[in-house]
Amino acid sequence: MKAFYADHYVLPLPPGHRFPMEKYAQLRDLVSQLDGIELENAPAITDTQILYAHDPSYLIKVLQGKLSPQEQQEIGFPWSAQMVERSRRSAGATLAAAQSALTEGIAANLAGGTHHAYRNKGSGFCVFNDSAIAARALQREINPNLKVAVIDLDVHQGNGTASILENDSSIFTLSIHGENNFPFTKERSDLDVGLPDETGDAAYLATLHQSLEILDTRFKPNCIIYLAGADPHEGDRLGKLSLTQEGMRLRDEAIFQYGLDRQIPIAFSMAGGYGKEIQSTVNIHFQTIQTALHFQQQCG
Repeated sequence: MKAFYADHYVLPLPPGHRFPMEKYAQLRDLVSQLDGIELENAPAITDTQILYAHDPSYLIKVLQGKLSPQEQQEIGFPWSAQMVERSRRSAGATLAAAQSALTEGIAANLAGGTHHAYRNKGSGFCVFNDSAIAARALQREINPNLKVAVIDLDVHQGNGTASILENDSSIFTLSIHGENNFPFTKERSDLDVGLPDETGDAAYLATLHQSLEILDTRFKPNCIIYLAGADPHEGDRLGKLSLTQEGMRLRDEAIFQYGLDRQIPIAFSMAGGYGKEIQSTVNIHFQTIQTALHFQQQCG
């Protein structure tokens, strides 16, 4: 199974910044010890591909370092050349994973899930929307008949993805998230399920299975981009949904089983994770990779 990484592009962040930049390198170290994983350096997404999902004027501002202080504040990162390159690589990794999944069943982006980026602005640590870019790039460059489902199980609603793809009937957006969490103004996905705080494993998994049935009835995807956020976990300081580590594993299994049963390729990204202990976030991401690898070995 191919896994694409971009953790060697490190942002120069001020001390005490709450973005857990170091989790990506820690995750790659763990993944490198697994049999059956092929680690690959993420390619950079091109300007043309970024424009499948973003406004030209926004792209120019990002590339030229012309984002206003307010725009940088909304993104949550100060502008730097490294920020631009890392954002290109992170989106490139999701597209590369999606291209690999089409032939190999399942592939991973060890970062990605930058679902708060809108067509004309960044937000919430997200500069370019990797899922929207990848879905459109697959359709425009590989197969115009692909029906892509973006299944977003980060604890925060995929507001940017929903907004960019709102009028695109060829891409289905599904977001299961904490209702009382950021972003506080929600957008409209094709299917949104906002869950209360302290939801727990049983209610979460029941909701997920029900949502996958609705997806199957309404859309029948032939390609999936899955955002496997670690932040629904009970150890996450921003999450509030209180899933156990086992609940997180069963969540991932439900998605990969859905794909395996229907022979649907899945590209997945790690998305958010803000554990009180960074190790708990890394462990959940690693568990997702292990679960995916188990299923990928059954693809064929």
